[in-house]
Amino acid sequence: MDPQESFRAYVDARLQVLSRVAYLLTGDWHLAEDLVQVTLTRVARHWDRVVDQGDPDPYVRKVLHSQHVSLWRRRWRHVELRDPLPETAAPDGLAGTEQSMVVRQALARLAPRQRAVLVLRYFEDLTETQAAQALGCSVSTVKSQTRDALARLREHAPELADLVGAAPSGAPQGRGGAR
Repeated sequence: MDPQESFRAYVDARLQVLSRVAYLLTGDWHLAEDLVQVTLTRVARHWDRVVDQGDPDPYVRKVLHSQHVSLWRRRWRHVELRDPLPETAAPDGLAGTEQSMVVRQALARLAPRQRAVLVLRYFEDLTETQAAQALGCSVSTVKSQTRDALARLREHAPELADLVGAAPSGAPQGRGGAR
């Protein structure tokens, strides 16, 4: 298959998933679209090498995360503090639910790496090893970032405990043990 056709087929198949992950990372549909566009532009430049290595998903996730961090850093240089805007409707149909708003607000309170770890582990359902590869870090970093992010969520958004049930003695529930 022609590399351009191969890339188009990949984008057609994965665009919705990449957009959802980007939204979970950024918390904003417009920023998510920008993030996906920048990511796919970078990936397209090296598509021949990416496809030759086998599954392109780990490489695309790594680029998505690194571009998210870069965009986040650039955005904070130009931030103006104002009153928060009212919530905008998300096309996934969940924007009206209180639960999705709580999840979005809770994710927004996390540091970018903590947010990325939770998105990869619990929304993308990656193993710790796969998440470490996507983020370019060690498995122990993924474990500690997950632990810290969950602790922060428990502290700042206790209402999320209803999503996974009460966690005894601070242990996370829902996904089971380490992968």
